[in-house]
Amino acid sequence: MARILMLDCKQEVSSFNPLPSEYANFDIAHGAAMLDHRGLNTEIGGALAVFEAAGIEVIPAIAARAGSAGILSADGWRRLSAEILDAVAARIGEADAVYASLHGAMAAVGELDPEGHLLAEIRRMLGPERPLVISLDLHGICTDRMLRQIDALAVYHTYPHVDFADTGARAARLLIGLMQGGPPPCTARVVIPALVRGDELITATGCYGDLILECRRLQAEGRALAAAVMIGNPFTDVPELCSQVLVTTAGDGAVARDEALRLAGEFWALRHRMQARLVPLPRAIAQARVLDGPVVFTDAADATSSGATGDSNAILRALDAAGYPGRVLAQIVDPAAAAAAHAAGVGARIRVTLGGAIDPGRFTPMPVEAEVALISDGRARLETMGTPIDAGPCAVLRWKRMTVVVLSRSVSLFDRALYFANGCNPRDFDLIVVKSPHVERHMYDAWVRRNFNIDAPGATSADIARLGHRICARPMFPLDPDATFTPRATLYRRGAA
Repeated sequence: MARILMLDCKQEVSSFNPLPSEYANFDIAHGAAMLDHRGLNTEIGGALAVFEAAGIEVIPAIAARAGSAGILSADGWRRLSAEILDAVAARIGEADAVYASLHGAMAAVGELDPEGHLLAEIRRMLGPERPLVISLDLHGICTDRMLRQIDALAVYHTYPHVDFADTGARAARLLIGLMQGGPPPCTARVVIPALVRGDELITATGCYGDLILECRRLQAEGRALAAAVMIGNPFTDVPELCSQVLVTTAGDGAVARDEALRLAGEFWALRHRMQARLVPLPRAIAQARVLDGPVVFTDAADATSSGATGDSNAILRALDAAGYPGRVLAQIVDPAAAAAAHAAGVGARIRVTLGGAIDPGRFTPMPVEAEVALISDGRARLETMGTPIDAGPCAVLRWKRMTVVVLSRSVSLFDRALYFANGCNPRDFDLIVVKSPHVERHMYDAWVRRNFNIDAPGATSADIARLGHRICARPMFPLDPDATFTPRATLYRRGAA
């Protein structure tokens, strides 16, 4: 019976978040605890289903996942990487192959390519003959060092992301195919000097989705084993930050090269369309007043799932100052305010400040006097994936027509889980603040009158050119509006260029 070792390591960071993340941010499962992913919409869950259906024995090594945050500290990275590699080393001698579920947009102090480091060490332990396949988020940065270690890769095909399990299943099928023999796979990589953001990246409706559909067609027709257009995380300021096309074929480097070059050329032609259209906050408030029906204010600049702090009060402050008459629902990370609410208890009136708890350089704390409407432990399960989240002690504060769910810790807010877990149904409000650039359509866009993408400050602002990149390669569009692109393909075969 074939045996495949599985591991999982994920975190997405914003280099513009002033608070470093730490080892304690990671939820780590060892060995058989990884099997709890069975049936979940996660890469591990999808891969497990394929491996077990094929009669393959799985060797679960380690899963380490953290919410998006600031760059991982040097001490945090040393401890995390040692724990992951020790877990792999303990079982890799028993394995015929390795599947690694990664994100691709990690960064740590002293190591700006953590996934590349892990893969290089795993390849050293695995040797040159046994196959190694990975999966990545389409917001990941797949580096040259990563590609030199692996045999093939599968990448998300949806945004907002819903194909977690499908991606893991595709990676698992790739790995099984490699173990069955045949021509060595060849991956063509074309780096595109462009960073993108905005509605055209929604794969169900935007022009980016058309390119992803081409990738899926190449796979379905058998021209490629795998194909992806990765757009990176524009907030992870690392040397190889970029957009890129990756096409893997069964030994035929010419096909991989030609298709990758074609897709990269099409992407470059669309780069202007794939930028966010932001609405000034005063204009959005004025228009929201006259709309008949609920609206969403998207605070993508403070998107915790992209690595922001979650403590922006920019929208709350403006709505309060403007005397917006509707019922407002919002979320904010402020551990001191949450603690004060827990100490006072439900029904108490408290005076606290909201916002600027983590990033006071951007957000000035906002004094409020509010009623404590509810307190909770902050635990919930994400709607899309079913995986647990823990925002620490939470409280619902109310004043005037404002209802704010106050969190103690930053967690992903790309769905409604923490609203629901704290007794708040977005449908009961006139204006809902969403700290995510996009969410699944049924959650809001299917029933609100309008979704305003607000121009606000934050560590994940879609106004990419104003963030202050210092490390990524230049020229890079839109940081450099006159950047040019001459498509070139690099071929990788079993990890060697």
